[in-house]
Amino acid sequence: MSCPPMAGAKAIYWHRDLPPLEALPMGEHTVEATSVRVPGAAATRNDLWQRCERGLAAEVELRLSQEVQRLGGRFAHVLDEHIEAKRDTARDEAWLHGRYTYVLYG
Repeated sequence: MSCPPMAGAKAIYWHRDLPPLEALPMGEHTVEATSVRVPGAAATRNDLWQRCERGLAAEVELRLSQEVQRLGGRFAHVLDEHIEAKRDTARDEAWLHGRYTYVLYG
């Protein structure tokens, strides 16, 4: 069974930021996250990005932390991300949805 990272230690590494050398790869995974929804009338592309980007970032950090713990790893190294704007015209809402590919390390 893997040991969790020490309290306050970094567990999520983004793109070129590499996990510790002693970390052992355990497999590649994908996680998805969604930002809060904002009224569509106010959601120009720039406004949508500004209002939702931080919320999406916080949500994916939470989801990655949960997955690292659930899968018994110590670190996640995000390799790729795909973020797109979504709209629900019936409810006049818009939001960001992201899909992130990462390697789990023990």
